[in-house]
Amino acid sequence: MTPAQGGGPEARHPADASAAQAAAPAAPRHLAESRATRLFLALAGFLITDAVLAEFVGVKIFSLEQTLGIGDVHWSLLGASGTLSFTAGVVYWPVVFVLTDMINEYYGRRGVRLVSWLAVVFIAWAFLAAYLAIHLAPAGFWVDANAELGVPDIQRAYALIFGQGMWTIAGSITAFLVGQLIDVTVFHRIRRLTGERWLWLRATGSTAVSQLFDSFIVLYIAFVIGPQKWPIHQFVAVGTVNYLYKMLAALAMIPVLYLVHAGVRGYLGNAEVERLRREAAE
Repeated sequence: MTPAQGGGPEARHPADASAAQAAAPAAPRHLAESRATRLFLALAGFLITDAVLAEFVGVKIFSLEQTLGIGDVHWSLLGASGTLSFTAGVVYWPVVFVLTDMINEYYGRRGVRLVSWLAVVFIAWAFLAAYLAIHLAPAGFWVDANAELGVPDIQRAYALIFGQGMWTIAGSITAFLVGQLIDVTVFHRIRRLTGERWLWLRATGSTAVSQLFDSFIVLYIAFVIGPQKWPIHQFVAVGTVNYLYKMLAALAMIPVLYLVHAGVRGYLGNAEVERLRREAAE
């Protein structure tokens, strides 16, 4: 029987067999690296999108008590007082914390720094795009149609929703970037001390330190240096309440963190997960 007639393996040329054997191990590695790349793109895209959304929805102040259907919780600290009212952005920042920890765990310092700088650029561009859109002349029929729907000045409403003061924008971007860079440093210092154990500790510990800076930087730039000129006692009190909320949210996200890590392990496989972790820790 000739090769053309369907000869068995013994009819195959030895060089072809050797080449096939040499090429065989490359396929799983290529697949694993492709999955790792896709995972990084997904985590980075989700983080950047969530950061941009948090900045824009943050113009709304919501009542945590009324949202939960409970009575007002009154707090008093350093001569300042209030209830549990926060910007809507705090709902989404805990997701950014988890995504930052995921990128830290598998892609290391370079991964977090790259995504953080990209997020800053995209947030700045989004604010610029909103500024330009606000200053486009509104069409008359658009204004009239919305007036009939109960919004007497839709252009002003649009500007109030999508526009934020320059001090707030500067504070948000600065706080985000500083917080991210501190997070990655603390995360890997804890990792060096504890090894691969206690994922929750390096994730929550890095968040605790980074958000301490984040919470106070944004308020200081936006409301102390900015035109409202908050007194220091009010700045410290509001910053402390915001920080405590973020830490409670970070603790509540620990089960989610482990679920996401389990999903990543299932997607990449144990060998690829361990390879990425070793490289990230370098």
